[in-house]
Amino acid sequence: MNIITHSEFEDIKIIDVPSSQDTRGNFIKIYNEKLYYGMDIDMEIKESFYSFSNKNVIRGLHFQVPPYAHDKLVHVVQGSVIDVIVDLRKQSRHYKKFISIELSAKNPQVIYIPLGFAHGFKSLEDNTVMLYNVSTGYSKVCDSGIKWDSIGFDWGIDKPIISERDNTFIELEAFDSPF
Repeated sequence: MNIITHSEFEDIKIIDVPSSQDTRGNFIKIYNEKLYYGMDIDMEIKESFYSFSNKNVIRGLHFQVPPYAHDKLVHVVQGSVIDVIVDLRKQSRHYKKFISIELSAKNPQVIYIPLGFAHGFKSLEDNTVMLYNVSTGYSKVCDSGIKWDSIGFDWGIDKPIISERDNTFIELEAFDSPF
């Protein structure tokens, strides 16, 4: 495993994961506790889930607030996305800034997103599968988000497919961060 620390957001870690291919297909290892711990990622996975998205779907920007705030490991199993991460930590020099990273099943990587960040993505292909591993279970009361079009990011699409829930999140400038 090779770790790349994002140059702007040093707490976001992009991990090139081991993969092998032969006549049977591919084998990709996305998590190894001992190796991640050696990269200063001390995370116990409490919940794992995935989403299927068609091209031009935007999901996010999601997070959970304390006491159920969580770290995330995200990975594209199939397809590709533009992954967007927003820093919500008040004491950070990157507070309310974002980064975007292209993730693809063709180039297997995992992104580690510590608590205090909002996360979302735009699907670049039909049938894109995004896998999430998180350090806390789901809490309806702590589930939250930032409105996708309020962060100043150009999603590169005129008519995205967005859930009603994601369209009703608070705008970034009005959000009072607990982080």
